[in-house]
Amino acid sequence: AKILQGQMIIGRRFLELFEMRRPRDAMSVEDLRDANETNIYLALRSNKRTTLKGTLIDPKNGEGVLINLSLGISVIDAVEHYGLTNADFAPTDLAIEMLYLVEAKAAVMTETRNLNTRLESAKMAAEEQAFTDTLTGLKNRRALDVIFHRLQDSGDDFAVMQLDLDHFKSVNDTLGHAAGDYALQQVAATLIAATRSNDALVRIGGDEFVLVIHGITEAEILDQIGKRIIEKLEEPIEFEGKFANISGSIGVASSAMYENPDISQMMSDADQALYLSKENGRGQVSFWRPKKRRGTAKTAD
Repeated sequence: AKILQGQMIIGRRFLELFEMRRPRDAMSVEDLRDANETNIYLALRSNKRTTLKGTLIDPKNGEGVLINLSLGISVIDAVEHYGLTNADFAPTDLAIEMLYLVEAKAAVMTETRNLNTRLESAKMAAEEQAFTDTLTGLKNRRALDVIFHRLQDSGDDFAVMQLDLDHFKSVNDTLGHAAGDYALQQVAATLIAATRSNDALVRIGGDEFVLVIHGITEAEILDQIGKRIIEKLEEPIEFEGKFANISGSIGVASSAMYENPDISQMMSDADQALYLSKENGRGQVSFWRPKKRRGTAKTAD
């Protein structure tokens, strides 16, 4: 009565309420008796998603039969859909035990998923911490290796910009290391503002930085980015009423300059370009110009 949800039951024909699934050719209770099958399978006509398993008992001394019905494998959905409780099942019915097992399994699976989520979050946090420079919040040298490996695997174009701060030592010497740390944090903010979210910003040393510019190899654009950074770096940085004055020198190497870009070679070439900027008076951007290098660089411009 509960799963038939208020339908009138007494006096109704059995097969008006249930659809026979097996034996399929049974069209009446008499057919069920004649089929001589103990186990039958049914579905509610009002909700064919609810299937039932039955055991047929023929008393042999009357016109009717006794059918003991069970929800079988659909018990889980039925309990939720029809609001069934343990009072709706016979004391000997194993459905309740199965429901307890299902509930226990669901609780274990939920806790396992939650644990895996916490472990994954902790792993990500640990990796992020391992790859992050604690002072500036930029990536560190360890992260740079991972970034370069990904770029090599992807085959995407990119440029390496090496930045070395000019006059930074005098900030530590005259204003103290606290001022120097603050200046480095402001440098990091400048680099973030001057680049995009898919570019990689790395602090590889005290006042040395590497910018990996994704997808840009045009010298004109890279020169504009570098000059914009230097212009911002040259603005005085106020710290506790005093001003720190720094600048920056940049060396650039682009993957477009190589037939087969090699990361270590590009870093070395960008470093050469950086020192060219320093030799030419600092506070400027210099590009590594490829010479004829067998199997590595294209013919010189």
